[in-house]
Order: sequence, then structure tokens, then C-alpha cells
Amino acid sequence: MVIEWYWAGTILLGCIMAGMAMGFPVAFTFLITNIIGTCVFVVRDYETFGEFVTEAMNKVPQVVDNAPQLITSFTLSPIPMFILMGSMFFHTGLALRVFDALDKLLGKIPGRLCYLTVAGGSLFSTLTGSTMANTAMLGSLLVPEMQRRGYSKTMSMGPILGTGGLAMIIPPSSLGVLLASIAGVDVAALLIAGILPGFVLAALYAGMITIQLALYPEGAPSYEVEQTSWKEKLYQVVVNILPMGLIVFMVIGFIVLGWATPSESASFGVVGVVILATAFGVFTWKSFSTSLIGTIRVVGMVFFILMNSTVFSQLLSLSGASRGLVQWATAFDVAPLVILGVMFLVLIMLGMFMDPVSMMLITVPIFYPIASQLGYDPVWFSLIVLMALEMSATTPPFGLLLFIMMGMVKGTTLWQVAIAAAPYLLCDLVLVIILVLVPGLALFLPSLMIN
Repeated sequence: MVIEWYWAGTILLGCIMAGMAMGFPVAFTFLITNIIGTCVFVVRDYETFGEFVTEAMNKVPQVVDNAPQLITSFTLSPIPMFILMGSMFFHTGLALRVFDALDKLLGKIPGRLCYLTVAGGSLFSTLTGSTMANTAMLGSLLVPEMQRRGYSKTMSMGPILGTGGLAMIIPPSSLGVLLASIAGVDVAALLIAGILPGFVLAALYAGMITIQLALYPEGAPSYEVEQTSWKEKLYQVVVNILPMGLIVFMVIGFIVLGWATPSESASFGVVGVVILATAFGVFTWKSFSTSLIGTIRVVGMVFFILMNSTVFSQLLSLSGASRGLVQWATAFDVAPLVILGVMFLVLIMLGMFMDPVSMMLITVPIFYPIASQLGYDPVWFSLIVLMALEMSATTPPFGLLLFIMMGMVKGTTLWQVAIAAAPYLLCDLVLVIILVLVPGLALFLPSLMIN
């Protein structure tokens, strides 16, 4: 029996949605769906139930045969290195040194802690590679101080939610590496493509803070700040900020200059953190072992999910769902931008109920063939996808960063956190529009690297 592509897609995606709705872990949801999909779309020649079971046992290993090749691929090696680098940066206390230095540099300006969030968060994004780690780090360091200084919940939570998501596009982005690996996009090009848009977004956040302070100055009360001499500021820059720039250069600069691959630069980044932590006397075996164990846990989960997502993509292809959907989507007599807008909206809507990794696993096999058919540059399109993932992480009711912030600020409702994040979602949308109008903002640095 031949199953039409739309019924095939409905069965596969329906199983995924049903499993997640029932609260199954993502990895096991994909595993169960893959077993069902293999039985429905791959097992053909049987007359009795016994023959069906035998055929299924023979076919399942054939379908999953290529899955381990993905997680053993060299292109995925930056993920554990970036996660380890960010974890060590936090657990060794280097993060606190940078924040203290930036705090002294800003001096007495209105809403200084909000601007400190943007400055520190942008720098941390280049050192952590994780939105959750970035948001949790900023929240744990700044929320208590903001509350003590009388900042409103909107002004204390909003900048952290916005800036925390910067790690999604500013290299080294772990999700960026994951997306590039799944979609078959050049990892180095995608990492470098996020640099300029990332800092444009940080500037938009700073502009939004300025507007909010002008409209609602009571949200960030002024207070006396200890005067810092120029000599002390210079000392902070030389001792606590410039050395961190060395790590950024080892990660990003080596890729741009063509001195190292993303995997090699990630390893250099870890070595850089170890060297700096040792030089500052904050490296301990406890911090190293804690970081290493946390990295192993996260990477093991991600790679297991990746294996199952690979099989899921193969089933979409074998069932004809991918090809049928691409032909259906490109048959409409509408502008390519309209289809791009629909895909972007779908990602935002999925983000209301799913985590970014699950969204990527479901949409990449469907969206990327459509984008290719429409003639979109894969690096540019990947950056648009990452922006949608960033925005979805702060959209209710299940935006992951919203719940992290609720854990940081006790007695806060989901509605209050969502209201605080709304202005920064508007900044995200402005950047997406800029990327659509000026694609060169994303493609300029990758083109230099290629040349």
C-alpha cells in the first residue's frame, strides 16, 4: 500500500507531537517514532505477524546504520569543547572578574546595571556558547544587585532575557554548530556570520534600554557609586578584560584568519581558559571536574537525540514526505519572502511549546530543502533560523529562558517575565528585518574568510 506524502508526514510529525505532549523525553520520543516509522514505511514484504516481526528486526538496523556516523563526525567536536569552555569560565570565577572590571568602567550613568548586562552578556556570549548558561550567569550575578538597588522587575529581567539569547548567534554558539551539522552547512561560515548581527543586536538592546529609561526613569533609580580613577580603570582593562580577549581571539580570530578549524579553535579556547585560570590562581581540580562532568552529561544527551533525529530525517525522505512537502510549498504563486515569513512564524509558534533542539530536529529536514529550492543562501538562512530560535526561547508559555528567569526572581509570574522580554523581542524582529533587507550583514565576514 502506497501512503500519500501528506499522510506520511502527519503520521511521523503526529507521533513526535503526541510523545512530547505526553511528557516523554525528546530522545525517547524520536526513538519510538523511528520504530513506528520503520514498521510503517520500510517493512513491506510480510504475510503473517511473525514475518512482520522478522522483517522489522532486519530493517531497523539497516535504517539506523548511518546514525552513529553523525555523532562520530569531526564537525560535531566543537560542541563539547565550547560547552566545557563556558562551564570552566563560570566555575573558575573568571566571569566574576570580568563583571567587576566592567562595573568599574561604566561609572555613574543612569541604568548602569542594565548597560552592564548588555556589555557583560555580549562578552560572555563569546565565551560560553550557550543561551541557558549566559542567562543563568547574568541572572545569578546581576538580579540580586538590581533588586537591592530598587530596579523594577521589567528593567532587571528584560535586559538579561534579551542579552542572554545573544549566545544563540554570537560565536561560539553551540546551537549554531549543532544546526550547521544537522543541516549540512559550513560550521565555520555560520559561526563567523553571527558576529556582526550579534553586535548590531547588542546595540539595539542598548538603544531599547535608553528609550525605556527615558520613558520610565523610576525603573532604574540612580545611586551613589564609588569613584574609580583612570589608573584603576586602565588596570581593570589590562588585567581583567584584555586577557579574556585572548580567548575570544583564539576561538573566533583563528577561524577568521584560517589558522584553525572550528574544532581546533574550540580546543584552543579550552586551553586558553585553563591558562588564564591558572595564571589568576583560580584553577582547581574541583572546578575542572565539575565542568567536565556537566559537559559529559549535556553532550551525551544531545548526541543521543542527534542519532534519533538522523533516522527521523531518513524516514521523512523514505516516506516521500520531505519531497512532497517541498513540491507543495514551492508550487504556490507567492513571493519567496512570503514562504520565508511562514517558516519563521512556524518556528516562533513551535518555540511556544518546544525547546530549540527539538525544533531543529523537526524542522531542518523540511525547511532546508524548501530554502534551497527558493535560492536562499544556506548560511544566511541558518542565521534567520537561529534568530527564530532565540526569539522562541523568550516566548510564552514554554520559552525556556522565561522559566530560568522565574527561578532567579522569586514571586514572579510568567506574565511579568514575558512583559519584561517583549521590548527585546521587538529588537530581535528589527534585526531579522535588517538581515532580510541587507543580507551582506551576515555574509560579509564569511565571504572574507572564503577569499
